[in-house]
Amino acid sequence: MDMVSYQVESFGKPLARALREVPQPSGTEVILKVGSCGVCHSDVHLHDGYFDLGGGNKLEMARAVQPPRTLGHEIAGTVIAVGPDAQDVHVGQRGVAFPWIGCGTCALCAAGKEHLCPAGRNLGVARDGGFATHVVVPHPRYLVDYEPLAQEQACTYACSGLTAYSALKKLDALGAGDALLVIGAGGVGLSGVRLARHLFEAAPIVVAEVDRGKWDLARAAGASDVIDPNADGALRALLKSTGGGVAAAVDFVGAGASFAFGLGALRKEGRLVAVGLLGGATSVVPAMLSLKAVSIVGSYVGSLQELRELMTIARRGVLPELPVTPRPLADANATLDELRAGHVRGRNVLQP
Repeated sequence: MDMVSYQVESFGKPLARALREVPQPSGTEVILKVGSCGVCHSDVHLHDGYFDLGGGNKLEMARAVQPPRTLGHEIAGTVIAVGPDAQDVHVGQRGVAFPWIGCGTCALCAAGKEHLCPAGRNLGVARDGGFATHVVVPHPRYLVDYEPLAQEQACTYACSGLTAYSALKKLDALGAGDALLVIGAGGVGLSGVRLARHLFEAAPIVVAEVDRGKWDLARAAGASDVIDPNADGALRALLKSTGGGVAAAVDFVGAGASFAFGLGALRKEGRLVAVGLLGGATSVVPAMLSLKAVSIVGSYVGSLQELRELMTIARRGVLPELPVTPRPLADANATLDELRAGHVRGRNVLQP
């Protein structure tokens, strides 16, 4: 049986189609036949080979992503082969692959924080991912049951959903008078809105999104209100309508302007969770952090335990579906281009 994949052979160049034999599993490895793989905005950065740090500075990815590399980390599929040491797994089993795999030996991995491991073996980054017909998962413990969810929905929980869930868990409980600002209504932002509506039922959720074509998606996900952060007087109006500012803000964009808007929107003792990786920089006035007693915390994807918690919630059917557009695997390059240009509503999902 042949395996088809779309690989980065040179940063910034179109993904190359590769054809080779399906890998044979060894040790605890599991071979997953990919059914659905979401296309994440971080795939664009990995394809480009860098993250924009602002001011002309870049975080180069040449060491972390060593071409040829198959991208794709939102993976759901079916087990077709297991290694001789793999236990508690069987051929035909379906699952979402947890992609944020660590070295397994450092202090962070021992604490259950593999996603923060400095020597990570992440699928679609340091190891080949799901822009392919098959993917190697190093251990069955990284497979999380998703049934009865639709597979194209389930795969998005490995990053879009997990990233939003982990970020929201970093907030204190929010009540009826505690407004939450969600910045961005892309795939991760929409996941954040629908999860926030479930986790903080009484809290008003305001979505800041510059693309008015996405406002209907934000409202359908559970937003109480949607605003354009670039509109004249938008911040001043938000501060007034919330009685002095929001209790918490989650920036799912990660641009200089979005971070500044979120920070400026906080009330006293508010918290900003920085998540997005779009790029850019902004200035921060240290004295204002003290005078307003606000806090800023970073959040990067999420842990295996958090993915298991999230899938337990999702499998109960209590969350609105994420808008997804299935695409054939051969459209891998086109989906990256569309995402880079900002033309994607919700999530594009490749299906071999």
